[in-house]
Amino acid sequence: MKILLTGPTGFIGSAFARLASRRGHHVAGLIIPSEHVPAGASAHQNPVWLRGTLEQAPWPEIRTFGPEMCVHTAWITAPGIYLESPENERFRDASLHFLRKVAESGARHILSLGTCIEYQITEQALAEDTTPISPSTTYARCKNELRLALETESKARGFGFCWGRVFYPYGPGEHPSRLCSAIIQKLLRGEKVTLKTPASTKDYIYIDDLAAALLAVVETRFEGVVNFGTGTGTTVRSIAEIIGKLMQKSELVEEASEPDRDPFPYVVADATRIKSLGWKPNFTLQDGLRHLLDARRGAA
Repeated sequence: MKILLTGPTGFIGSAFARLASRRGHHVAGLIIPSEHVPAGASAHQNPVWLRGTLEQAPWPEIRTFGPEMCVHTAWITAPGIYLESPENERFRDASLHFLRKVAESGARHILSLGTCIEYQITEQALAEDTTPISPSTTYARCKNELRLALETESKARGFGFCWGRVFYPYGPGEHPSRLCSAIIQKLLRGEKVTLKTPASTKDYIYIDDLAAALLAVVETRFEGVVNFGTGTGTTVRSIAEIIGKLMQKSELVEEASEPDRDPFPYVVADATRIKSLGWKPNFTLQDGLRHLLDARRGAA
């Protein structure tokens, strides 16, 4: 299959590109002019690298490539910034314009990534058809507005559309400020780790498992909304305990005497739908954290 991919150098996009290429799909990655082609990738014809942005895409090259499918992963994701950044509105508008033109260029299916925090957060697993939508951040609001617009576009223009709500990916290649990497880096330096929200429970999905879930949607041409999560919740406390044991530094992990309030205390997917497409996670949390630890040690 010919797949046009946005965000091919990002955490999620790069993992998807590697897996899709290994599976024999032809991937064209839209890479912004200021970025370097990932190390080792230039020696291969797959992926094909197309220079441009969502606002100024290389449309002649895209039409020559002739994508059957577009996987849209590009967005602002910098920790500490992305939730309320005004850049979210730019990405919403640019994404809608870009994906309209992709459909006009012949792509018959679009997979675009949303976020689990579009949902109203409760003490229950979050399900695509029954959990209310109630975005409380600029990031989640703009993602949800893009979904609504693309659902309308898909009906009007006749292309297949899937909206994938991503839960909490982790693994090699993640931003160093993300939870798992931040804990590892502190322990590598021999510093204490103080858990500010130890009971906070999230659905952590290893990056290679997430890439496989995306590919399951692509290969089945699934239409509708789907959660990209494992269905299993894990506390921050458990994450830190596993990492501490793997590094033999459990004594450096402690909990804050007065924990902070987490606005999203329990965010776990109902994973029934993605598993119905033949997907299942291949990595346990301990295995995934071990791979991340090895990668962080190698980069130290």
